[in-house]
Amino acid sequence: MSKTILEKFGEKVRKERHQRGLSQEELAARAGVHRTYIGMIERAEKNITLENIEKITKALGLKISEFFKDF
Repeated sequence: MSKTILEKFGEKVRKERHQRGLSQEELAARAGVHRTYIGMIERAEKNITLENIEKITKALGLKISEFFKDF
């Protein structure tokens, strides 16, 4: 069974976060969102807005286009 877009996005956020050695709390603080929100995204429980995609990718030090490269 293929993964949903939410699952793919959540896995990518987790992967990028781990590569940078960030906790969910640290990423949330950098992005200006709540820690539980990051967890919900990583578990594919939230349908994230474009504005929050931008916040999270910036917090990871990536441009949106870089984040979605090889998506």
